[in-house]
Amino acid sequence: MPSLRPSLSLDRLGSVIAVLIGVALFASPFVIYRANRIAAGEGRMLVDALPPSGAIGVMIVTLGVALCAALLRAPLLRLAAASIGLCVIFPAVGWSAGFVTPAGNTFARVSPSLGFWLLTLSFALLAADALTRLRLGPWARLAAIAVAAGAIALLLSSGAWDNLSLLKEYANRQDTFWREARQHLWLAFGSMVAACLVGLPLGILAHRIRRLRTAILQVLNIVQTIPSIALFGILIAPLGFLATHVPLAAALGIRGIGAAPAFIALFLYSLLPVVANTVTGLNQVPATVTDAARGMGLSARQRLWQVELPLAIPVILAGIRIVLVQNLGLATVAALIGGGGFGTFVFQGIGQTAIDLVLLGAIPTVVLSFAAAIILDAIIDLTRRGSHDRD
Repeated sequence: MPSLRPSLSLDRLGSVIAVLIGVALFASPFVIYRANRIAAGEGRMLVDALPPSGAIGVMIVTLGVALCAALLRAPLLRLAAASIGLCVIFPAVGWSAGFVTPAGNTFARVSPSLGFWLLTLSFALLAADALTRLRLGPWARLAAIAVAAGAIALLLSSGAWDNLSLLKEYANRQDTFWREARQHLWLAFGSMVAACLVGLPLGILAHRIRRLRTAILQVLNIVQTIPSIALFGILIAPLGFLATHVPLAAALGIRGIGAAPAFIALFLYSLLPVVANTVTGLNQVPATVTDAARGMGLSARQRLWQVELPLAIPVILAGIRIVLVQNLGLATVAALIGGGGFGTFVFQGIGQTAIDLVLLGAIPTVVLSFAAAIILDAIIDLTRRGSHDRD
Protein backbone atom coordinates (compact mmCIF):
# COMPACT_ATOMS: atom_id res chain seq x y z
CA MET A 1 0.00 0.00 0.00
CA PRO A 2 1.39 3.47 -0.89
CA SER A 3 2.93 5.30 2.03
CA LEU A 4 1.17 8.36 3.46
CA ARG A 5 4.41 9.71 4.97
CA PRO A 6 5.32 12.92 3.13
CA SER A 7 8.68 13.35 1.48
CA LEU A 8 9.76 17.00 1.28
CA SER A 9 12.27 16.73 -1.57
CA LEU A 10 11.49 18.96 -4.57
CA ASP A 11 9.42 17.20 -7.24
CA ARG A 12 10.18 18.20 -10.85
CA LEU A 13 6.67 17.85 -12.26
CA GLY A 14 5.27 19.35 -9.09
CA SER A 15 7.54 22.38 -9.50
CA VAL A 16 6.21 22.95 -13.02
CA ILE A 17 2.66 22.63 -11.71
CA ALA A 18 3.43 25.15 -8.96
CA VAL A 19 4.72 27.62 -11.56
CA LEU A 20 1.55 27.15 -13.64
CA ILE A 21 -0.56 27.80 -10.55
CA GLY A 22 1.42 30.97 -9.85
CA VAL A 23 0.89 32.21 -13.41
CA ALA A 24 -2.82 31.40 -13.17
CA LEU A 25 -3.24 33.31 -9.89
CA PHE A 26 -1.10 36.39 -10.47
CA ALA A 27 -0.68 36.86 -14.24
CA SER A 28 -3.90 35.59 -15.86
CA PRO A 29 -7.55 36.65 -15.70
CA PHE A 30 -9.81 34.18 -13.92
CA VAL A 31 -12.95 35.02 -15.93
CA ILE A 32 -13.91 37.14 -18.93
CA TYR A 33 -16.87 39.51 -18.74
CA ARG A 34 -18.77 40.41 -21.94
CA ALA A 35 -21.60 42.90 -22.30
CA ASN A 36 -23.28 40.34 -24.59
CA ARG A 37 -22.46 36.94 -26.11
CA ILE A 38 -20.42 38.28 -29.06
CA ALA A 39 -18.95 41.47 -27.58
CA ALA A 40 -15.25 41.85 -26.85
CA GLY A 41 -14.41 40.53 -23.42
CA GLU A 42 -12.83 42.15 -20.39
CA GLY A 43 -10.60 39.96 -18.23
CA ARG A 44 -11.09 39.93 -14.47
CA MET A 45 -8.33 38.74 -12.17
CA LEU A 46 -9.23 36.40 -9.32
CA VAL A 47 -9.17 39.22 -6.76
CA ASP A 48 -11.72 41.15 -8.84
CA ALA A 49 -13.82 38.15 -9.85
CA LEU A 50 -14.85 37.13 -6.33
CA PRO A 51 -15.70 38.85 -3.06
CA PRO A 52 -12.53 39.54 -1.02
CA SER A 53 -13.12 36.68 1.41
CA GLY A 54 -13.80 34.24 -1.44
CA ALA A 55 -10.77 35.36 -3.44
CA ILE A 56 -8.50 34.99 -0.40
CA GLY A 57 -9.88 31.54 0.36
CA VAL A 58 -9.37 30.32 -3.21
CA MET A 59 -5.83 31.72 -3.27
CA ILE A 60 -4.92 30.02 0.03
CA VAL A 61 -6.21 26.66 -1.19
CA THR A 62 -4.54 26.86 -4.60
CA LEU A 63 -1.22 27.98 -3.13
CA GLY A 64 -1.46 25.09 -0.67
CA VAL A 65 -1.97 22.71 -3.60
CA ALA A 66 1.08 24.23 -5.30
CA LEU A 67 3.21 23.55 -2.21
CA CYS A 68 1.93 19.98 -2.03
CA ALA A 69 2.73 19.46 -5.72
CA ALA A 70 6.26 20.81 -5.36
CA LEU A 71 7.24 19.28 -2.01
CA LEU A 72 5.24 16.10 -1.42
CA ARG A 73 5.77 12.79 -3.21
CA ALA A 74 3.19 10.58 -1.50
CA PRO A 75 0.66 9.77 -4.26
CA LEU A 76 -2.38 9.76 -1.97
CA LEU A 77 -1.51 13.20 -0.58
CA ARG A 78 -0.96 14.56 -4.10
CA LEU A 79 -4.29 13.11 -5.25
CA ALA A 80 -6.07 14.58 -2.23
CA ALA A 81 -4.53 18.01 -2.89
CA ALA A 82 -5.54 17.92 -6.56
CA SER A 83 -9.08 16.84 -5.67
CA ILE A 84 -9.43 19.65 -3.13
CA GLY A 85 -8.17 22.16 -5.68
CA LEU A 86 -10.68 21.03 -8.31
CA CYS A 87 -13.51 21.01 -5.75
CA VAL A 88 -12.69 24.64 -4.92
CA ILE A 89 -12.14 26.28 -8.32
CA PHE A 90 -15.08 24.68 -10.16
CA PRO A 91 -17.75 26.13 -7.82
CA ALA A 92 -15.68 29.35 -7.56
CA VAL A 93 -15.92 30.10 -11.28
CA GLY A 94 -19.70 29.73 -11.09
CA TRP A 95 -19.79 32.00 -8.03
CA SER A 96 -17.67 34.49 -9.95
CA ALA A 97 -20.20 34.62 -12.80
CA GLY A 98 -22.93 35.70 -10.42
CA PHE A 99 -20.63 38.19 -8.68
CA VAL A 100 -19.38 40.14 -11.73
CA THR A 101 -22.72 40.19 -13.59
CA PRO A 102 -24.80 43.28 -12.76
CA ALA A 103 -28.09 42.50 -11.04
CA GLY A 104 -30.96 42.05 -13.48
CA ASN A 105 -28.67 42.02 -16.55
CA THR A 106 -29.71 39.14 -18.81
CA PHE A 107 -27.45 40.05 -21.73
CA ALA A 108 -24.06 39.93 -20.00
CA ARG A 109 -21.93 36.81 -20.39
CA VAL A 110 -19.18 35.51 -18.10
CA SER A 111 -16.78 32.81 -19.29
CA PRO A 112 -13.85 31.01 -17.64
CA SER A 113 -10.59 32.57 -18.74
CA LEU A 114 -6.94 31.56 -18.93
CA GLY A 115 -6.42 31.58 -15.17
CA PHE A 116 -9.23 29.10 -14.57
CA TRP A 117 -8.10 26.80 -17.38
CA LEU A 118 -4.48 26.88 -16.15
CA LEU A 119 -5.62 25.96 -12.65
CA THR A 120 -7.77 23.15 -14.05
CA LEU A 121 -4.84 21.88 -16.13
CA SER A 122 -2.49 22.05 -13.13
CA PHE A 123 -4.79 20.13 -10.80
CA ALA A 124 -5.64 17.60 -13.51
CA LEU A 125 -1.92 16.99 -14.17
CA LEU A 126 -1.30 16.55 -10.46
CA ALA A 127 -4.22 14.09 -10.18
CA ALA A 128 -3.08 12.15 -13.27
CA ASP A 129 0.48 11.95 -11.92
CA ALA A 130 -0.79 10.69 -8.56
CA LEU A 131 -3.01 8.06 -10.18
CA THR A 132 -0.09 6.92 -12.33
CA ARG A 133 2.11 6.53 -9.26
CA LEU A 134 -0.64 4.60 -7.48
CA ARG A 135 -0.76 2.12 -10.41
CA LEU A 136 -4.46 1.50 -10.01
CA GLY A 137 -5.95 -1.69 -11.34
CA PRO A 138 -8.68 -1.70 -13.98
CA TRP A 139 -11.57 -1.82 -11.52
CA ALA A 140 -10.10 1.04 -9.50
CA ARG A 141 -9.70 3.12 -12.69
CA LEU A 142 -13.32 2.45 -13.61
CA ALA A 143 -14.38 3.48 -10.10
CA ALA A 144 -12.31 6.67 -10.39
CA ILE A 145 -13.96 7.70 -13.64
CA ALA A 146 -17.38 6.91 -12.15
CA VAL A 147 -16.60 9.19 -9.19
CA ALA A 148 -15.43 11.94 -11.58
CA ALA A 149 -18.60 11.60 -13.67
CA GLY A 150 -20.72 11.77 -10.53
CA ALA A 151 -18.92 14.90 -9.34
CA ILE A 152 -19.47 16.62 -12.71
CA ALA A 153 -23.15 15.63 -12.71
CA LEU A 154 -23.53 16.97 -9.17
CA LEU A 155 -21.88 20.26 -10.13
CA LEU A 156 -24.12 20.76 -13.17
CA SER A 157 -27.31 19.77 -11.38
CA SER A 158 -26.54 21.99 -8.38
CA GLY A 159 -26.99 25.17 -10.43
CA ALA A 160 -23.56 26.49 -9.43
CA TRP A 161 -22.69 27.11 -13.09
CA ASP A 162 -26.05 28.44 -14.26
CA ASN A 163 -24.74 32.01 -14.59
CA LEU A 164 -21.82 30.98 -16.81
CA SER A 165 -22.14 31.74 -20.51
CA LEU A 166 -21.52 28.09 -21.39
CA LEU A 167 -24.59 26.97 -19.43
CA LYS A 168 -26.65 29.82 -20.85
CA GLU A 169 -25.77 28.63 -24.36
CA TYR A 170 -26.83 25.14 -23.31
CA ALA A 171 -30.11 26.40 -21.83
CA ASN A 172 -30.94 28.16 -25.10
CA ARG A 173 -30.22 25.02 -27.13
CA GLN A 174 -31.06 22.20 -24.74
CA ASP A 175 -33.24 20.19 -27.13
CA THR A 176 -30.84 20.71 -30.00
CA PHE A 177 -27.89 19.74 -27.82
CA TRP A 178 -29.29 16.32 -26.93
CA ARG A 179 -30.40 15.69 -30.50
CA GLU A 180 -26.90 16.43 -31.77
CA ALA A 181 -25.43 14.36 -28.91
CA ARG A 182 -27.43 11.33 -30.06
CA GLN A 183 -26.33 11.95 -33.64
CA HIS A 184 -22.69 12.25 -32.59
CA LEU A 185 -22.81 9.00 -30.62
CA TRP A 186 -24.61 7.21 -33.46
CA LEU A 187 -21.97 8.28 -35.97
CA ALA A 188 -19.06 7.30 -33.69
CA PHE A 189 -20.40 4.06 -32.22
CA GLY A 190 -22.38 2.97 -35.28
CA SER A 191 -19.42 3.27 -37.62
CA MET A 192 -17.26 1.44 -35.05
CA VAL A 193 -19.72 -1.46 -34.84
CA ALA A 194 -19.97 -1.63 -38.64
CA ALA A 195 -16.17 -1.63 -38.91
CA CYS A 196 -15.96 -4.48 -36.39
CA LEU A 197 -18.54 -6.54 -38.29
CA VAL A 198 -16.54 -6.13 -41.50
CA GLY A 199 -13.02 -5.73 -40.16
CA LEU A 200 -12.85 -8.77 -37.90
CA PRO A 201 -13.67 -11.30 -40.66
CA LEU A 202 -11.41 -9.38 -43.02
CA GLY A 203 -8.57 -9.53 -40.48
CA ILE A 204 -9.08 -13.26 -39.97
CA LEU A 205 -9.04 -13.74 -43.75
CA ALA A 206 -5.85 -11.68 -44.07
CA HIS A 207 -4.26 -13.75 -41.30
CA ARG A 208 -5.19 -17.06 -42.95
CA ILE A 209 -4.37 -16.08 -46.56
CA ARG A 210 -1.04 -14.31 -46.39
CA ARG A 211 -1.06 -13.22 -50.04
CA LEU A 212 -4.15 -11.11 -49.38
CA ARG A 213 -2.71 -9.49 -46.28
CA THR A 214 -0.41 -7.02 -48.00
CA ALA A 215 -3.05 -5.95 -50.54
CA ILE A 216 -5.77 -5.44 -47.90
CA LEU A 217 -3.53 -3.47 -45.55
CA GLN A 218 -2.12 -1.32 -48.36
CA VAL A 219 -5.59 -0.35 -49.57
CA LEU A 220 -6.70 0.50 -46.03
CA ASN A 221 -3.50 2.49 -45.46
CA ILE A 222 -4.28 4.57 -48.55
CA VAL A 223 -7.78 5.30 -47.22
CA GLN A 224 -6.28 6.34 -43.88
CA THR A 225 -4.05 8.95 -45.56
CA ILE A 226 -6.98 10.81 -47.16
CA PRO A 227 -7.90 13.93 -45.11
CA SER A 228 -11.37 13.67 -43.57
CA ILE A 229 -12.79 16.72 -45.36
CA ALA A 230 -11.45 15.44 -48.68
CA LEU A 231 -13.02 12.02 -48.10
CA PHE A 232 -16.36 13.64 -47.27
CA GLY A 233 -16.12 15.55 -50.54
CA ILE A 234 -15.21 12.46 -52.54
CA LEU A 235 -18.30 10.65 -51.24
CA ILE A 236 -20.74 13.44 -52.10
CA ALA A 237 -20.89 12.70 -55.86
CA PRO A 238 -21.43 8.91 -55.79
CA LEU A 239 -23.92 9.08 -52.91
CA GLY A 240 -25.80 11.90 -54.60
CA PHE A 241 -25.99 9.85 -57.80
CA LEU A 242 -27.19 6.83 -55.82
CA ALA A 243 -29.91 8.86 -54.08
CA THR A 244 -31.10 10.26 -57.42
CA HIS A 245 -31.31 6.96 -59.29
CA VAL A 246 -32.18 4.47 -56.51
CA PRO A 247 -35.43 5.35 -54.73
CA LEU A 248 -34.73 2.90 -51.90
CA ALA A 249 -31.44 4.64 -51.14
CA ALA A 250 -33.18 8.00 -50.94
CA ALA A 251 -35.89 6.49 -48.73
CA LEU A 252 -33.18 5.22 -46.35
CA GLY A 253 -31.77 8.74 -46.04
CA ILE A 254 -28.72 8.19 -48.24
CA ARG A 255 -27.78 11.40 -50.08
CA GLY A 256 -24.74 13.40 -51.10
CA ILE A 257 -24.57 15.38 -47.88
CA GLY A 258 -25.70 14.61 -44.36
CA ALA A 259 -25.14 11.62 -42.12
CA ALA A 260 -24.61 9.02 -44.86
CA PRO A 261 -21.23 10.24 -46.22
CA ALA A 262 -20.09 11.00 -42.67
CA PHE A 263 -20.97 7.48 -41.51
CA ILE A 264 -19.28 5.84 -44.51
CA ALA A 265 -16.14 7.95 -44.10
CA LEU A 266 -15.87 7.07 -40.41
CA PHE A 267 -16.45 3.42 -41.27
CA LEU A 268 -13.63 3.48 -43.83
CA TYR A 269 -11.25 5.17 -41.38
CA SER A 270 -12.12 2.54 -38.77
CA LEU A 271 -11.24 -0.49 -40.87
CA LEU A 272 -7.44 -0.23 -40.73
CA PRO A 273 -7.04 -0.36 -36.90
CA VAL A 274 -9.55 -3.22 -36.62
CA VAL A 275 -8.05 -5.30 -39.45
CA ALA A 276 -4.41 -4.61 -38.55
CA ASN A 277 -4.91 -5.39 -34.85
CA THR A 278 -6.85 -8.56 -35.65
CA VAL A 279 -3.96 -9.78 -37.81
CA THR A 280 -1.41 -8.75 -35.17
CA GLY A 281 -3.36 -10.38 -32.35
CA LEU A 282 -3.74 -13.67 -34.20
CA ASN A 283 -0.05 -13.62 -35.18
CA GLN A 284 0.92 -13.29 -31.50
CA VAL A 285 -0.83 -16.49 -30.46
CA PRO A 286 2.02 -18.86 -29.54
CA ALA A 287 2.55 -21.68 -32.03
CA THR A 288 2.83 -24.14 -29.15
CA VAL A 289 -0.72 -23.29 -28.08
CA THR A 290 -2.18 -23.84 -31.55
CA ASP A 291 -0.15 -27.06 -31.91
CA ALA A 292 -1.53 -28.30 -28.60
CA ALA A 293 -5.07 -27.47 -29.72
CA ARG A 294 -4.48 -29.29 -33.00
CA GLY A 295 -3.15 -32.26 -31.09
CA MET A 296 -6.33 -32.34 -29.02
CA GLY A 297 -8.29 -32.84 -32.24
CA LEU A 298 -9.78 -29.34 -32.56
CA SER A 299 -10.75 -28.31 -36.07
CA ALA A 300 -9.51 -25.06 -37.64
CA ARG A 301 -12.79 -23.34 -36.77
CA GLN A 302 -12.69 -24.60 -33.19
CA ARG A 303 -9.09 -23.46 -32.80
CA LEU A 304 -10.08 -20.02 -34.06
CA TRP A 305 -13.07 -19.53 -31.73
CA GLN A 306 -11.85 -21.41 -28.66
CA VAL A 307 -8.12 -20.66 -28.67
CA GLU A 308 -6.86 -18.02 -31.08
CA LEU A 309 -9.51 -15.30 -30.81
CA PRO A 310 -9.71 -15.40 -26.98
CA LEU A 311 -5.92 -14.96 -26.80
CA ALA A 312 -5.98 -12.21 -29.46
CA ILE A 313 -8.85 -10.27 -27.84
CA PRO A 314 -6.64 -7.78 -25.91
CA VAL A 315 -4.86 -6.69 -29.11
CA ILE A 316 -8.14 -6.53 -31.05
CA LEU A 317 -9.69 -4.41 -28.30
CA ALA A 318 -6.69 -2.07 -28.50
CA GLY A 319 -7.58 -1.50 -32.16
CA ILE A 320 -11.23 -0.89 -31.25
CA ARG A 321 -10.08 1.63 -28.64
CA ILE A 322 -8.16 3.52 -31.32
CA VAL A 323 -11.23 3.46 -33.57
CA LEU A 324 -13.64 4.76 -30.93
CA VAL A 325 -11.44 7.62 -29.73
CA GLN A 326 -10.65 8.52 -33.35
CA ASN A 327 -14.32 8.46 -34.40
CA LEU A 328 -15.49 10.56 -31.46
CA GLY A 329 -13.12 13.27 -32.63
CA LEU A 330 -13.67 12.92 -36.38
CA ALA A 331 -17.47 12.94 -36.00
CA THR A 332 -17.11 16.63 -35.14
CA VAL A 333 -16.05 17.36 -38.73
CA ALA A 334 -19.24 15.71 -40.04
CA ALA A 335 -21.13 18.94 -39.27
CA LEU A 336 -19.39 20.56 -42.26
CA ILE A 337 -21.51 18.42 -44.62
CA GLY A 338 -24.69 18.47 -42.58
CA GLY A 339 -23.94 15.27 -40.67
CA GLY A 340 -24.82 16.79 -37.30
CA GLY A 341 -23.12 16.00 -34.03
CA PHE A 342 -21.30 18.26 -31.62
CA GLY A 343 -19.45 19.84 -34.53
CA THR A 344 -22.66 21.75 -35.26
CA PHE A 345 -22.03 23.94 -32.21
CA VAL A 346 -18.30 24.22 -32.92
CA PHE A 347 -18.76 25.60 -36.43
CA GLN A 348 -21.74 27.75 -35.47
CA GLY A 349 -19.66 29.26 -32.70
CA ILE A 350 -16.76 29.93 -35.05
CA GLY A 351 -19.10 31.62 -37.51
CA GLN A 352 -20.66 33.78 -34.79
CA THR A 353 -17.35 34.40 -32.93
CA ALA A 354 -19.07 32.95 -29.86
CA ILE A 355 -16.38 31.01 -27.99
CA ASP A 356 -18.82 29.51 -25.48
CA LEU A 357 -20.84 27.98 -28.30
CA VAL A 358 -17.61 26.42 -29.58
CA LEU A 359 -16.95 25.03 -26.11
CA LEU A 360 -20.49 23.62 -25.95
CA GLY A 361 -19.49 21.28 -28.77
CA ALA A 362 -15.81 20.81 -27.98
CA ILE A 363 -15.97 19.97 -24.26
CA PRO A 364 -18.38 17.00 -24.57
CA THR A 365 -16.28 15.61 -27.43
CA VAL A 366 -13.10 15.77 -25.35
CA VAL A 367 -14.81 14.31 -22.27
CA LEU A 368 -16.32 11.42 -24.26
CA SER A 369 -12.98 10.61 -25.92
CA PHE A 370 -11.14 10.72 -22.59
CA ALA A 371 -13.74 8.52 -20.87
CA ALA A 372 -13.81 6.04 -23.76
CA ALA A 373 -10.02 5.70 -23.65
CA ILE A 374 -9.97 5.03 -19.89
CA ILE A 375 -12.87 2.56 -19.98
CA LEU A 376 -11.48 0.57 -22.90
CA ASP A 377 -7.98 0.56 -21.37
CA ALA A 378 -9.47 -0.98 -18.23
CA ILE A 379 -11.39 -3.57 -20.28
CA ILE A 380 -8.20 -4.44 -22.18
CA ASP A 381 -6.36 -4.98 -18.89
CA LEU A 382 -9.15 -7.23 -17.66
CA THR A 383 -9.06 -9.32 -20.84
CA ARG A 384 -5.27 -9.62 -20.59
CA ARG A 385 -5.63 -10.97 -17.07
CA GLY A 386 -8.20 -13.44 -18.36
CA SER A 387 -5.84 -14.51 -21.15
CA HIS A 388 -3.01 -15.05 -18.65
CA ASP A 389 -5.33 -17.10 -16.46
CA ARG A 390 -6.22 -19.29 -19.44
CA ASP A 391 -2.53 -19.74 -20.20
